[in-house]
Parts: sequence; structure tokens; C-alpha cells
Amino acid sequence: MTTTPMTSETQKLSMLQVLVCGATIVTLSMGIRHGFGLWLQPITQAQGWTRETFAFALAVQNLSWGVFGIFAGMAADRFGAFRVIVGGALLYSLGLVGMALSPTGFLFTMTAGVLIGAAQAGTTYAVIYGVIGRNISADKRSWAMGVAAAAGSFGQFLMVPTEGFLISGLGWKEALLVLSGAVLLIAPLALGLREGGFAGGQPAKREQTIGQALREAFKYPSFQLLMAGYFVCGFQVVFIGVHMPSYLKDKGLSPQVASYALALIGLFNVFGTYIAGSLGQKIAKRKILATIYLSRAVVIAVFLAAPLSPLSVYIFASLMGLLWLSTIPPTNAVVAQIFGIQHLSMLGGFIFFSHQIGSFLGVWLGGYLYDRTGSYDIVWYIAIALGVFAALVNLPVRESPITRGAVPQGA
Repeated sequence: MTTTPMTSETQKLSMLQVLVCGATIVTLSMGIRHGFGLWLQPITQAQGWTRETFAFALAVQNLSWGVFGIFAGMAADRFGAFRVIVGGALLYSLGLVGMALSPTGFLFTMTAGVLIGAAQAGTTYAVIYGVIGRNISADKRSWAMGVAAAAGSFGQFLMVPTEGFLISGLGWKEALLVLSGAVLLIAPLALGLREGGFAGGQPAKREQTIGQALREAFKYPSFQLLMAGYFVCGFQVVFIGVHMPSYLKDKGLSPQVASYALALIGLFNVFGTYIAGSLGQKIAKRKILATIYLSRAVVIAVFLAAPLSPLSVYIFASLMGLLWLSTIPPTNAVVAQIFGIQHLSMLGGFIFFSHQIGSFLGVWLGGYLYDRTGSYDIVWYIAIALGVFAALVNLPVRESPITRGAVPQGA
């Protein structure tokens, strides 16, 4: 399969420029997001809310991210990533202010949930990966996506302890207001991702319409299997990221253990995502994905069976870190490999929507079942079973480029 450049005269951005600006944007956007679990107890205690209220808002955030991610991807593919990223940065700042000042659960859901979810849609992987796909050659694309994903992991390592420090030093409300200013740094960084092919806001030339690209993808069984696997990814990582601090505190461990654990997840995922992206250039990506999901199930099961201590938490966090966002580079690289790069942000947005449905269920079920049973055990067991399921559904994925004009056979 061949793809036509957006315009014949378009000059691609340098790989260094794309990776530096894109990775820094992801570092800020994902880094702030990964620390939201640290606010669960301070906010619910200060406002007199249940954990389900907080969890529902973050569940809506993940669903909003998924829904708006589709349209952010369409806009980025059609008009360029620059405008989408700047708009996302502004929404992120407003959402963090609203998260700090909302007096009711409904307003908290509208700001921490809907606004920040929409902001993340415009400032994270689907949009950044579209720029990578258009500007970096296929022989380095999976590696480059691994670098960008590793940046999001470094953001977690960097930002989660910083957010914990801000909460303890300034208070939870003031910490959110500080972050609302910091996230605006994304806007000037977006200048480095301004592509010449979208100059003047003119849409790029395409071989396929949006409708044709969507019909082709959703009729292709491998696309459906990737969506199913990504659903599981969202369920697992968001449940753990949001509820693990409270789970550990309930078990008698100090809040610092949770902060260090989340930071370790971020640190080790720098290596995990980079390795996954690099391996994607050498071995079948479906095998990488199946291994990651099965390994998650095993690591969670061993963590629950072992005696709980700070050491066991840190070992669990380190191993989960290697597997945390390492699904992102191979999944998106497979989409680019099968369907090409012209609608990569949009198709990545649809797969990510499945991820966010899983995220919604993971974070909401965590709060819902905890409030009713006083335990997170059921959700942990669901996460294990889903890991096995995801490993199995990724094995049949076909990675070869689709043949246009022919009906795909098999998965």
C-alpha cells in the first residue's frame, strides 16, 4: 500500500523538533493527569463527598476524553495539530481551575470530568501520533511513538511527586491553581508541531474521505480486535492509577508509599514504552501486545497474593510500570501500518475511545463497588481476567497493509 503526501510541496518537520515538542507536551498533559488520584481523599474529605462522587467525575473525564478524542483526531488530520493542541491547553487550564473551585459534585463532574477530558483529547497521544506519522518515516515510526509514550511516563515520574509536594505544601485547592498555570506552557510548545501542509487552515488532500476511512476500518476484523484489547488497557491502568493510593491507605500504608509507587510506575514505564516501541520495529506487534496484557494479569495476581508491604508495593509498581503505557506504541503503529497515515489521528481516536470506555468502567466501578462492599477486591479480579482476555484477542491481529478496493478476509 502506498500513501500520497498531504501536498506535493509539503516539507516535513525534523524528527528532533517533532519529538522534543511532542514529548514535552505529552509530559505535561499526561504527567498532571496521572496524579489525580492524589486528590481523591483531600477533596472528598473537604467537600463531604463519597469516593464514588470523585470516581464518577474522573470516569466522565475518561469518557469525555474518548468522545472528544475522535473529533480532535478528525480536526488534527484535516487542519493540523497546532490549533487542536492550543485549544486543548486552554481547556485544560479552565478545567483545573474548575476542579479547584467547584462547590458541588455536578460542577466538579463538568470541569474535572468533561472539560479536562476534552482538553486531554487535544493534548495527548492521538494528536501527537498523527504528527509523528506524517513526519517520520515508517522505518522509525514505532520507535518514535515509543519515545513519545516514554515522555508521558516520564511526566508521571516527574509530576506525581511534584503534585504530592504541592498538595502538602500549599493545599489541594492551591495546588490545582498552580497546575492550571503550568499547563498553559503547552500552547507555545505547539508551535513546534505546526505543519506546512496545513498552512492557512486549508484541509490537506486525501485519497479517502472520512466516511470511507471509517467504513474500511470498522469492517476490518483486526481493527475491532485492537479496540477490544485497548478497552482492557484503559480499565486496568485508570483503576490502578486513581484507586491505588486509597487502596494502600486503607491497608495502613502511608500516603508517601502511594506517591512513590505512582512515581515508580512512571519511571519504569519510560523504559517499558521505549522498549515496546523499539521492539515494534523488529518483531510482530500483536505478540508484543499479547505479552504485555498477559504479564499485567500475572503481576496483579501475584501482588494480591503476596503479603502487602512498602517493598511489595514498589516491586508491583516497577513491574506494572514496564507494562503501563507500553501498549500505546505498538497499537498505534499497527493502525498506521494497516491503514496508512492520512487518517491516523482519527482512527487512533476511535481506538482510544474504546480505551476510555474501559477507563470509565475501571475508575467508576472502583468507587461504586468500594462504597458498597468496603473493598476493591472484585475490581482487582476483573482486571486479572480482562488481562487474559486481551492477550488472547490480540494474537489474531493481521499487521499487513490493507489492500484498497478489496474486501478484507479474516482477522
